Formats: sequence, structure tokens, C-alpha cells
Amino acid sequence: MKAIIPAAGIGERLRPLTLTKPKVLLPVAGKPILGHIFDHLASTGIRDVVVIIGYFGEQVRDYSVRNYNFNFTFVEQSERRGLGHAVGLGLQSDDEPVMIILGDVILELDFAKLSCRSENLIGVMPVDDPRRFGIVEMNKGRVVRLVEKPLRSNSNLAIAGIYLIQKSALLKKAIDHIIASNIKTKNEYQLTDALQAMLDWGEPFQIIDIERCLDCGTRKTLLETNAYLLGKNSEPPPVIPGTVIIPPVYIGAGAVLRRSIVGPNVHLGKSCQITNSVLSNSIISDGAALKDVILNESLIGQKSQVTGVVQQIDTADHTIQKLS
Repeated sequence: MKAIIPAAGIGERLRPLTLTKPKVLLPVAGKPILGHIFDHLASTGIRDVVVIIGYFGEQVRDYSVRNYNFNFTFVEQSERRGLGHAVGLGLQSDDEPVMIILGDVILELDFAKLSCRSENLIGVMPVDDPRRFGIVEMNKGRVVRLVEKPLRSNSNLAIAGIYLIQKSALLKKAIDHIIASNIKTKNEYQLTDALQAMLDWGEPFQIIDIERCLDCGTRKTLLETNAYLLGKNSEPPPVIPGTVIIPPVYIGAGAVLRRSIVGPNVHLGKSCQITNSVLSNSIISDGAALKDVILNESLIGQKSQVTGVVQQIDTADHTIQKLS
């Protein structure tokens, strides 16, 4: 079995942080989003991993090979034409099973157990508004229809970012079919439409319930994911003279804190310099320097410098921001 991770997205909703790095490398609870996905994947025993890259793809390549020892293949999606198109680029002519994991969500489920299953599986979870998601419709315990962002549906089971496909050659055939037939939804070639083609051809699917799907696609959900994952850490906070740490927090190697209050729900990247500041519910990237600030629900880019008193701010990497 191999895994395919689409990671070519731009992350427009997370600007300005994504002006200089891809969304999948934004930090959350101690490591980039992609790192959390790789950690889960390591538990499955899968060794061959195909990463679909695009926007700042070299950064994704460098991070992956520097920190993980999978057998990586990197495929560039030079023109973003939808998730179905991206996955199709990662498929070859072999017919081995394939696990597809979206690169901007962190999932809680038993990955090792999932990888041992012998059926076609789609991860699902109930949602309040089916119009925003790919939806699975069921009848008597069977998947009968897959539809992307339906205006109306009798189901609230949203596709939650993970798929196990036993016949990858058939999936490739289905993706080639929707592209050749110009079958699009929201002007893109969707993986959901390709899976529906497989269903129409008689290939059965089952669903697997996802315990929790942690979205990292907006600043709000990124901060929520950071808080949730930090809250699972049971390690006591470090004792830093002159500074108060309110857990949960993550403090990266080499970070220096002076006369500050940090927490709860704060990620401090490596080599941060925090002086005379109060931080809560925020993500502070590697090498940032903050002095005389009060920050809540903020995203601070790598090696940024922020001084002054504010309540909420987002900065790109290497930003100098002086406020009063």
C-alpha cells in the first residue's frame, strides 16, 4: 500500500502567513500541519508516500525529506484543477491499494487499523451544513451516492479527508474519465465525482467514522486545532524565573522568555524572544521577537518583530511591526 497526500494548495484564507510558505507547513501545536499527518501515517507501516506539491513545493519537499524517512515521491501539480486532478497525478499504472489523506486536516482515528482493512473506505463525520462538503448518502447500510457540495441532500455525512481505495488502477480510470468527459463541480475535477463513477461501475464503498477532524484551513480553525492538540499534552509546563506559564503551551527549543505571561493555548516556535509580554490563544512562529505586547488569537510569522500593545494581529514572515 502507498499513501497520497495532496499538498499543493495556496491557503489564501490564511494570508499573510501563506504569502511565503505553503499552508501545510504552518505550525500548530509543536510542528507543521504536515508533520502531524506524517506522524499518524508512520503508525501504519506504509513506506511509500506520494506528496502532490505546487505552491512553494520545494519547501514541502525539503521539510519532508529532512524530518521523515518515508520513500517519498514528489509530483508537481503545476495547474490546480481540483482534488481529483491532484490525486490522479499521484497514481501510476499499478493496482496496489492506496490511502489518500488531505494535507490540510489532522484526523483522529486508528490509522494502523484502517490500513489493514480490505474494503474501499471513506472517512465521514456528521456536519450541520452539508452544502459545504462532499457528502455520502446511504441506504440500508450501503453507500449509494457521493456528491460534492450538494444544494440539497438527505444525508449529513461529510467526507472527512481520508480514503482507502483497494484498486488504484480503477480510481485512475475514473479520474481519467471525469477529466476526458469534462465532469466538473465548482469548476474543478473533484475526487468525489471520480468515486461516484466507480460506484456507478459497480465498485462498492463503505464508510468509517472519524473520531475528530481538525480543520486547518482558516485562521479560526487553525487556532482551534492548536488549542485542542495542545490540550492533549499532559506534560507540566516548564518553570521559567520571572515568567508565568499557563498551560497548555508548546515552547520550542531555544526560546527565551523574560518577564512575561504565556498561555493558555500558545505555540512558541524555536528561538522565539518574548519580553514583557502577555500571550494567549496564539501561534508564534520560529524566530519571532515580541516585546511589550498583549496578544490574543494572533498568528505571528517566522522571524517577525512585533513591539507595542495590541490585542490581535497576524503577520507574514520577516515582518517588522511597531505599534503603540
